[in-house]
Amino acid sequence: MPEAIAPLKIVDAHDLDDAVRALLRPGEMIRDAEGRRHRLPRYFYEIPSYEEAKTIRLAPSFRLNEFIRVDLREAPSFQEFPRYVPCAIRILASYLQRIRDAAGAPLQISVNGGYRSPAHERNVPASPHMWGTAVDVYRVGSTLLHSEESIEKYRKLAEETAGDLYVAPYGHEPGSADDHLHVDLGYLISIPREISEDRMEVPQETPRFAFEDRRVMERRSDEG
Repeated sequence: MPEAIAPLKIVDAHDLDDAVRALLRPGEMIRDAEGRRHRLPRYFYEIPSYEEAKTIRLAPSFRLNEFIRVDLREAPSFQEFPRYVPCAIRILASYLQRIRDAAGAPLQISVNGGYRSPAHERNVPASPHMWGTAVDVYRVGSTLLHSEESIEKYRKLAEETAGDLYVAPYGHEPGSADDHLHVDLGYLISIPREISEDRMEVPQETPRFAFEDRRVMERRSDEG
């Protein structure tokens, strides 16, 4: 029997507690290192616990907990549960699965190498990590990525899997990496299909959504 797909609740960050909303800054425009402005995500998956995150597969080889490991540079409330990750993280996981399949070996994501909230100390200026569309991989199989040879080898492999991936080159200056492989999809936002975008400036009528629960039940009903 295939492993069951665990549903995740989708929430509008405007409907979260004031303290959490202030840290996520949904819909706010912020600047990247080149001064370009990007709008922060508004729709998130709610993660009840770390134990549950370990059971949820975003792709065949990737579980949700791999993307949410953080250290003390993250805001204290985002080191506890419930926690929130942008909906685009599923898209990132699908791209990582393609890289993993091409490499023929597991990809190990660094601590702080997955989603980092806007409150994280390393997110100045804006980083795609804040959109849930970037990862830092420190090992592929048994190979530690801490040399130019290893980083450039897997950088080339990752770029060959999809033309819309950005993979940072080896180096020591900003925009490069010397101890991991940085892969990102840019400042991508995923908006649930049930959302009406003509009301993006205010919270939706229903404060919290469970679209994923409904989708899973519909799939199971179709299979039955």
